[in-house]
Amino acid sequence: MPIFAPFRALRYSAQQHLLQVTAPPYDVLNGADRAALAARDAHNIVAIDLPTSSDASTSPYEAAAAILREWRTSGVLTLDPRPSFTLYRMSFVDANGQHRNTVGVIGALEVVDEGAGGVLPHERTTPKAKTDRLDLTRATCANMSPVWGLSLREQLTDALVAGGDLLGEFQDDDGVTHRVERVDDPLRVRSISSLVASAPVLIADGHHRYAIARTYRDEMSGTALADAARTTMTYVGELVEQQLSIAAIHRLYRDITGQQLRQVLASTFDVVPLDKPVDAHVIAEMSQRQALCLVDDQLSGWWLTPKAEAFSGLRDLDSDRLESALRTVTHEVAYQHGFDEVFAMLRAGQAQAAIFIRPTSIAEIRRTADERLLMPPKSTFFSPKLRTGLVIRPLDI
Repeated sequence: MPIFAPFRALRYSAQQHLLQVTAPPYDVLNGADRAALAARDAHNIVAIDLPTSSDASTSPYEAAAAILREWRTSGVLTLDPRPSFTLYRMSFVDANGQHRNTVGVIGALEVVDEGAGGVLPHERTTPKAKTDRLDLTRATCANMSPVWGLSLREQLTDALVAGGDLLGEFQDDDGVTHRVERVDDPLRVRSISSLVASAPVLIADGHHRYAIARTYRDEMSGTALADAARTTMTYVGELVEQQLSIAAIHRLYRDITGQQLRQVLASTFDVVPLDKPVDAHVIAEMSQRQALCLVDDQLSGWWLTPKAEAFSGLRDLDSDRLESALRTVTHEVAYQHGFDEVFAMLRAGQAQAAIFIRPTSIAEIRRTADERLLMPPKSTFFSPKLRTGLVIRPLDI
């Protein structure tokens, strides 16, 4: 089972307002988002986590490292006096209008080789350049944002209910309340560490960051950073229904038209045209109909109801069904969360068709973990996203 250890955290000083200086994860931000966050506060974490450089002789990653050093020296960031865990609570209203409260713990999770057990992937990853996060880690000697892990240990949530030292609480632009608390009492630290280490941890979000942590660990072997590089900063919550809000990541298709998709899918799905314009209400109706929804580049829609006999032996995953149904057809697929975002891409001509899918169930995520299976890429979208900048893990102390 995996090591899960406390660490001396680097945090924004009490003079910094966390709403102003933290940010959503780097991989959900575009250029305009970054610019808006940087304009919000000169000390916003994007200056380091999504670095730029105006000097041709200095790489963005070297610039990030310089900013991190300066902020540590000037007191913008302060180092905890002793190792601790960070309790991270979020309060929000989910897509179904239900008020939810979640809690997880941020610590240092062991970096294990693929297939070694203890830390498990839950879906195949798409090809993606890994050098960006690796170069940032090399330059800063720090974990800037946590991987998101799900513990198979029952009652972990119960162990995290009691509060720690309150470090900050704020509501973000999407109405999510974020609250962070420090736990450094030795007895409680040992208890949390033991609980997490007693069961496998499933990687929910941050597969690429965990993969580059393996590379960094191997690079640091035999150096002064070897011990620190054997773990990586990870948020761990319990794999239970009440602790998770899961949305779908929809499919956008190129090199194949909506008409061609309907023809191919007709053998495995009942294809029925919508009798009304496509709007955001189809997301809720999909669950009621037990169907997917195909939309072409003219914004016309069709219900896709899976034929039970066509998917015998497959898991209860829309992503698996589509992969199986289209496996012999040449096409290019992209992934996008959010109805409005998908519609905008169709309107802009960035795809020839889209298929809206339903969220993956907790039962299928648990089955994936228990049977050591992998889902197709982009099968789950966990939300709300963890805020970057609430905790930084320096590796050079």
